[in-house]
Amino acid sequence: MGQAEPTGTDRESPDAGTGAVEEVEVRGHIVDSLLLPKVLDRILQMGGSFEIRECVIGTRRVDPSRAVIAVRAETPEKLDEIVGDLIEHGAWPLHAEDARVVPADVAGAFPEGFYSTTNQPTQVRVGGRWIDVLDQEMDCGLTVSGDPPTARCVAMADVPLGMPIVVGHVGVRVVPLERPRDASPFAFMSSRVSSEKPKAVSLRSVAGSIRATRQAGKKVLLVGGPAIVHTGSAGHVARLIREGWIQLLFAGNALATHDIEQAFYNTSLGVDLEKGEALEHGHEHHLRAINTIRRLGGIRQAVESGRLTSGIMYECIRSGVDYVLAGSIRDDGPLPDVITDTLAAQRAMRAAIKDVGFALLIASALHGIATGNLLPASVQVVCVDINPATVTKLADRGTFQTIGMVTDVEPFLRSLAAELAGP
Repeated sequence: MGQAEPTGTDRESPDAGTGAVEEVEVRGHIVDSLLLPKVLDRILQMGGSFEIRECVIGTRRVDPSRAVIAVRAETPEKLDEIVGDLIEHGAWPLHAEDARVVPADVAGAFPEGFYSTTNQPTQVRVGGRWIDVLDQEMDCGLTVSGDPPTARCVAMADVPLGMPIVVGHVGVRVVPLERPRDASPFAFMSSRVSSEKPKAVSLRSVAGSIRATRQAGKKVLLVGGPAIVHTGSAGHVARLIREGWIQLLFAGNALATHDIEQAFYNTSLGVDLEKGEALEHGHEHHLRAINTIRRLGGIRQAVESGRLTSGIMYECIRSGVDYVLAGSIRDDGPLPDVITDTLAAQRAMRAAIKDVGFALLIASALHGIATGNLLPASVQVVCVDINPATVTKLADRGTFQTIGMVTDVEPFLRSLAAELAGP
């Protein structure tokens, strides 16, 4: 929480016909992080102009810098649009005002003109003081309540009638995450996704990040798709869970179903995982697996009764690893543990990620992107997929902190389990 600041505005029309002007400020490592040129470029792209009225550049790598920029637009409305965009990039008005808060007039919807959040750390100005926003998440609104006041992100569907919602960009500022000053485990990567990366170095970096996350007392989240089972990798994931490297699993009906199918029949989609041959009537195996679990009442009941004795879901139950299975319209069954209500699944995932420090997304575009939408930018995300488009989609939808590894799932998971088992 910051110190109290004077209110006021520097919005002006100094000369007839010259338009409206407002001063904004950027702070931090604004040169080497490219924040300053990004802000200036956005002003021009949106039809405005600028004047740099003050600029102090740090003389050492660890020194922050500061710039004050006068933003000019033809109309106050256009200036509002430009300044609102700049706030999302990490600039904020030099002469701050308190945020405008209005009660929601429709349940399940924000008031018109609501502030739309990013996944970056955000602050709201209330009573002359800046307070940190809790539960940071992109594509949400901001609600302010309590005494002393608190601010948090809220999903559109979770807005009750009368909830106080922040409207407009005034009194809101984004604090962009700084680029690490020291060498990052992934510093060797000059691009976010490529198949032309040294796999051994990448894998050691992932293993190191998982170890560091656990040492910090944070959870490691695995988001997995059914290709983990189809490629014969379920045993490697089960080992990671059993040895304590994974504390949370997000998946869909398919991964759990085919994992249990393998445990029951040693097949995945009816294909023998040892011989690689489709078995006669093998296409029924996943349905029979689902039916067995439904008759027993759920996955936990199957483990406790001794019917399910191996696999990813078995290890989750045995090791006390939480999981959220979010369903889709194409699911067979589904398993009793699958949450078929999309909004309920989102809420369950949102509640589960509170202490996550590292997310490993394996061969799952649907659940991977859904998870990326929920995570704050402070959580490191590594996406492993044979299809580079999966990683690109994550970054395009705002999860910019994603590091992509384009590789086969099975050798990656096998090597990761071996690397983490070592000293």
